[in-house]
Amino acid sequence: MKIICVGRNYTKHIDELQNEKPTEPVLFCKPDSAVLPKNHPFYIPEFSDEIHYEVEILVKINRLGKHIDTSFANRYYNEIGLGIDFTARDLQDKLKDKGLPWEKAKAFDNSAVISKFVPVEQYKNINNIHFSLYKNDILVQEATTSQMLWKIDELIAYISTFMTLKIGDIIFTGTPAGVGKVNINDKLTGKLENKTMFEVNVK
Repeated sequence: MKIICVGRNYTKHIDELQNEKPTEPVLFCKPDSAVLPKNHPFYIPEFSDEIHYEVEILVKINRLGKHIDTSFANRYYNEIGLGIDFTARDLQDKLKDKGLPWEKAKAFDNSAVISKFVPVEQYKNINNIHFSLYKNDILVQEATTSQMLWKIDELIAYISTFMTLKIGDIIFTGTPAGVGKVNINDKLTGKLENKTMFEVNVK
């Protein structure tokens, strides 16, 4: 199982971090060791003073695929979920300034929260699903998938031109605006169409 992440897929998030708007999807990966075990707290790592939450819609691949056409991409998943891409923002900024890869800031242990998955058929339109993140019961991020620069099927087609997608692979489809720092004793709650998908305590 591999975790493929998409960066800069929501315009307002691009603006808040003062990044350049990409002309094609920005991709990076997390290893399986990045997955936060179910019902475990997230411990802030010692190498960063600025860990940010980034809530994202997740897609689980259900069949082997390479060079997938966008019109057929919907056949390669039947479940979606919600997650957090924890990011060491201070470390990422240093790496970006030097033109270096982001892995140390994105792929560290327990940096990927992955919720339970639910059938796509529960939703009328995969391209208009509302999702949100609450920090200590205060809304900090919300968006709909309609705001993505590249929609889910387009992402699957694009990713599959570079790497074979396998059963169980998970795609993090990008985060909207509102990212921010986590602190010890914070509680993060992710919701998909007002249904709670995960709760994470920060230690």
